[in-house]
Amino acid sequence: MHKKSHLPNKTCPVCQRPFNWRKKWARDWDQVKYCSERCRRQRGHH
Repeated sequence: MHKKSHLPNKTCPVCQRPFNWRKKWARDWDQVKYCSERCRRQRGHH
């Protein structure tokens, strides 16, 4: 049985909210820094 709480997670530098690992990021979790595309795009403008 799998426990969801054991997923790795990171904090988004844009919105400061923690987000969990997702299947779609399995290949490049190391490169993932933002919780969403929206935050990734926002990063540049304050």
